[in-house]
Amino acid sequence: MEELLRIDNLCKHFVSGKGIFKKGYTIKAVDGVSFSVKRGETLGLVGESGCGKSTLGRTILKLYEPTGGKIFFEGKDITDLSPRAMRPLRKEMQIVFQDPLESLNQRHTVGMILEEPFEIHNIGTRAERKQWVEELLVKVGLPVEAASRYPHEFSGGQRQRIGIARAIALKPKLLICDESVSALDVSVQAQILNLLLELQQEMNLAMIFISHDLSVVRQVSDNVAVMYFGNMVEYGNAKALYADPQHEYTQTLLSAVPVNHPRNRKKKRPAEATS
Repeated sequence: MEELLRIDNLCKHFVSGKGIFKKGYTIKAVDGVSFSVKRGETLGLVGESGCGKSTLGRTILKLYEPTGGKIFFEGKDITDLSPRAMRPLRKEMQIVFQDPLESLNQRHTVGMILEEPFEIHNIGTRAERKQWVEELLVKVGLPVEAASRYPHEFSGGQRQRIGIARAIALKPKLLICDESVSALDVSVQAQILNLLLELQQEMNLAMIFISHDLSVVRQVSDNVAVMYFGNMVEYGNAKALYADPQHEYTQTLLSAVPVNHPRNRKKKRPAEATS
């Protein structure tokens, strides 16, 4: 598979506590992270809350300007592109946020929300946009009548489907899912994960799936990257990493994953087996 995204030594630092009489201190949210993602491939990005994984996702999309390192998309260095120069690339790189109730405009109908990407990029006529909105709703498993309703009228899983529909509207090549199923019930999580996998196969999407839930990441990922305090401490094939984690922190994370059957509770987990 062809490489779509490459990250070289990417850093995002924040200065906090700075004032007239204070020098401030640096928070290294992302500090020297490198990896690549191929077309149609899923990278699972895992770690505890506050480890920098969401900041990394936003920095890749240049919602945050990087402090250092390089971002290559389809072989082109986009690290220093201005917001104006990045605008055409927004069609190719999209994000699904954790809480759709916050990320969706509550004053707009679903139809208006899904039509907005086409309006921003001046794509299609009004009639074409309406048709595309209906097609998007069907694609994510919602009735076309949903276009006339508002986000608060839907369940959490349905709102996340709306968020996904908006993200895929312009047929991106890269989709970043930032804790996009963590707020959902387990049964709804499975439905949304299946939807994402179906869309990935249909559209040949590359995905970066950000989550603190290792069991969820295991279901969808080809490769997995483990983050700890802004650093990537382990990276590799998902099956190999779960079967034989090399870093102590990865072992600790895996040992904390709930056992799915009482019969397996006596089996040693990675961290216990190496202690």
